[in-house]
Amino acid sequence: MLLTGHSHQAWPDVGRDAQLGAWDDAAAHADDKWAAAFAKADRVRRGFARLLDDIVDNIALGPSTHDLLVRWLSALPLRARPRIVTTDGEFHSARRQLDRLAEEGVEVVKASALPATTLSERLGALVDDRTAAVVVSAVLYENAHIVTGFRALLEQCRRRGAELLIDAYHALNVVPFSIRDGLEGAFVVGGGYKYCQLGEGNCFLRLPPDCRMRPVVTGWFAEFDQLEHAPGTHVAYGKDAQRFAGSTYDPTSHYRAAAVFDFFEARGLVPSLLRDVSRHQVGLLARRFDDLDLDPTIIRRERDVPLDAIGGFLALRCPRADHVQRRLRPLDVFVDARGDYLRLGPAPYVSDRQLDGAMEALKNVSGA
Repeated sequence: MLLTGHSHQAWPDVGRDAQLGAWDDAAAHADDKWAAAFAKADRVRRGFARLLDDIVDNIALGPSTHDLLVRWLSALPLRARPRIVTTDGEFHSARRQLDRLAEEGVEVVKASALPATTLSERLGALVDDRTAAVVVSAVLYENAHIVTGFRALLEQCRRRGAELLIDAYHALNVVPFSIRDGLEGAFVVGGGYKYCQLGEGNCFLRLPPDCRMRPVVTGWFAEFDQLEHAPGTHVAYGKDAQRFAGSTYDPTSHYRAAAVFDFFEARGLVPSLLRDVSRHQVGLLARRFDDLDLDPTIIRRERDVPLDAIGGFLALRCPRADHVQRRLRPLDVFVDARGDYLRLGPAPYVSDRQLDGAMEALKNVSGA
């Protein structure tokens, strides 16, 4: 019973044939494989653009969100505006990198992530004329609380001359997230390891169409369409999202992702439907947990945030979360633990019967 859908979802079978196809193309075409590989990359960009209600020209790809975050941070005017505003609830890829920048003299200001309902407003109040950017998640990775108010936050950033980067990883394909909701001027980072079922190596950075940033950390693919010209006095960048491109990479992940995107679209697995499925499953887990009537000093559900305001998993407060996680594993129930949160993440391939069985297993081990 895989309740790790918020961290890693199982891969559809079509991914295996696609992954083998990458090997076959490399064997058959050697260095000429790149035409096919770039076609797969374009399909992946279109897939992410569709999930964001955006256009493909605004999507750059990278092997991880951290890789893309570093390129983006390197493009910020940190000498002139040495201040970044963020939260204490960001995922480790951003949290660790920003903390390291703080050690080097960048002023990193963190707002409390809770309550999520007022987070955007509180972040906006921290933006001043020295702020280069705001970094915030659309759904908090630790407890699944949905953050709202990004349109007003973006407007405040624009008034002060700062950029806004939204980490949409825990929203993508489970909580609808649309650029058309007044977020055309925002940067968005995310990937397909979780709710998209794409596996590793498939992440993106969405940039505004008027972006002219020049990342200091830059790969030669960022000038791929200009290689036939002699180098000028300044480092050149490609058009649109190509300016955030990296360099030579393993295209296998893109073969897999392209096939999975086709699979989802062919079966009508769009974000609105997947949100309905997720809300049903998370709601079922919550009801079953309430029915267990367990000792709240051992494990409890936070009821001050309505289920409609959380994303794709149920986070339970549990001082011994790692202990409970380990005891569930021999019962073939896979969950994860983050600090004092036990996180249960269903997925579209998990049945209600399996969810019931998982909660019965939780009852058996949570008091031990």
